[in-house]
Amino acid sequence: MDENEWLAERFEEHRTHLRAVAYRMLGSLTEADDAVQDTWLRLSRSGGDQVQDLRGWLTTVVARVCLNMLRARNVRREEGLGVRLPDPLVSTDDELQPELQALLADSVGLALLVVLDSLAPAERLAFVLHDMFAVSFDEIASIVGRSPEAARQLASRARRRIQGVPTVPKASLSEQRRVVDAFIDALRRGDFEGLVAVLDPGIVVRVDEAAARPSAPRKIRGARNWAKGAIAFSRQLTGTEQPMLVNGEVGLVWTPGGRVFRVLRFSFADGKITTVDVIADPVRLREFDLAVLDE
Repeated sequence: MDENEWLAERFEEHRTHLRAVAYRMLGSLTEADDAVQDTWLRLSRSGGDQVQDLRGWLTTVVARVCLNMLRARNVRREEGLGVRLPDPLVSTDDELQPELQALLADSVGLALLVVLDSLAPAERLAFVLHDMFAVSFDEIASIVGRSPEAARQLASRARRRIQGVPTVPKASLSEQRRVVDAFIDALRRGDFEGLVAVLDPGIVVRVDEAAARPSAPRKIRGARNWAKGAIAFSRQLTGTEQPMLVNGEVGLVWTPGGRVFRVLRFSFADGKITTVDVIADPVRLREFDLAVLDE
């Protein structure tokens, strides 16, 4: 075995960990994979001969790469290129790829990823590395270019923001399926009141750029405000909606002509749908591993 093969094997031992760090930093599977690949390139160029703690070294490198990507993302937002929803991890109730299974098993939840996406890049890095991966503030300080005390304050500010997110008991899959089945039935019948009945009155619906109509809002609040538009849309694609497991929870996928066209990702509380993410970005849709739920 030559030196490059030996180094590649050592790197592969830590790939899942690095992908988990990057996914929590970026909320995007594609960007996370890009960050991991960039980390491998940096390791292969350095040779790693002098690295004693390879896992720690790789974690620091992938964190620096992600921090740069977050800062670049913020610049794009300031230039008016819009917001981006975190990528769901889409799974079936059958077998999962090992890496995806590891990410799901240690999932922070999409609600938290949305909150993380609202943090400043340095705050997000400090919180993710310290609170989720037990990286010391001395190491974090070297990444963000601040003192350890300043790094501690970054994590503390992020923690206060995150602790303000209300938590609710997770509905069982059978309960989620019951609600989604009622949602689909109301859509198919064009039953406005029936649809409103399965939506939380204060529901928040977030629509990505690819799914939004021109000049239409990207965020809609209120069951009645969204229900009429949802029924109108469903009439264009009647019979192509299928329930799926999306990020381990029951969601909905439209597949006209056998092509994945749109994903609706739900969250649930008290037997109702409380949030919906509408995803139609072709790049993100191609990443999904989708399968119809068993009856």
